[in-house]
Amino acid sequence: MGSEAADTAELLARAREALERYLEVHVDDDGALTFSHAGVPSVIQATQLAEGLTVLSLTCVVAWDLPDQPGIAASAAERAGQGLFGTLGVTHTDRGLDLTLRYAFPAQGLDAAALGTLLMLVVSTASQLRTELVPAEG
Repeated sequence: MGSEAADTAELLARAREALERYLEVHVDDDGALTFSHAGVPSVIQATQLAEGLTVLSLTCVVAWDLPDQPGIAASAAERAGQGLFGTLGVTHTDRGLDLTLRYAFPAQGLDAAALGTLLMLVVSTASQLRTELVPAEG
């Protein structure tokens, strides 16, 4: 049995190895992994919920400062109901709407290939959402 710190560090190391097959990954001072895919900045953290249950939490910032228009929130809500991996969050700020996609799952026991595939499914969904919901610049 490992310590909580060792378990979370090991899981983050495997997530990093899995993601580095596809993306450039940075390790923050607190051990979190940060990366970007198609303009979507993302972070992965690990948390031990109970002995033997360590989860990875992936947060993708799909968009920020979007115009706070009902159509955008409705499109995001509709898209969130289409069975995508993760939970789409819509936050109203002084500057507009911020959209995030969050996905948390127990990842112990997944090999690097399976872990990489699962993480990239979520990240690719966030990138697709960004393309659908954010007006193209130019």
